[in-house]
Amino acid sequence: MKREEKNTIIDSLAEKIKNCNHFYLTDISELNAIDTNALRRECFKKDIMLLVVKNTLLKKALEKSEGNFGELYNLLKNSTSIMFSDTGNVPAKLIKEFRKKHDKPVLKAAFVEQSIYIGEENLETLSMLKSKEELIGDIILLLQSPVKNVLSALQSGNNILLGVMKTLSERK
Repeated sequence: MKREEKNTIIDSLAEKIKNCNHFYLTDISELNAIDTNALRRECFKKDIMLLVVKNTLLKKALEKSEGNFGELYNLLKNSTSIMFSDTGNVPAKLIKEFRKKHDKPVLKAAFVEQSIYIGEENLETLSMLKSKEELIGDIILLLQSPVKNVLSALQSGNNILLGVMKTLSERK
């Protein structure tokens, strides 16, 4: 591979890392072609971009992007693939689901919402993280609850008041 091609790949990766708030470093080595294609199809269905990259090119791209990724450099050994996603928990859920039938992919590290998670033991935590949309939905539900309680109290009070007035009018 020529130096220009390498620089193009590094620039492209650095741009993706800079623009994406969530990426996962995984090891998908030892997956056969059928399983790799199945993983790629699942990634495509969930809007995850899966790239297999050379560790040296990825390290240079991480250095070139403007983040603090020093903790990830030691993990760039053996085979590395990177998963880019717009939602932080989707790749973790995909990995957990895919691993029910396969041994790989193995999570090396994840960069989610400005935080770095290193190691396979963080997979469960990452899969349980709520996305921005889920958090907004939860907040809306919490905000709606007191309003619903007030409206319900007003409506029940209205019914009681109507009942009292009807009873009083019937007495005359």
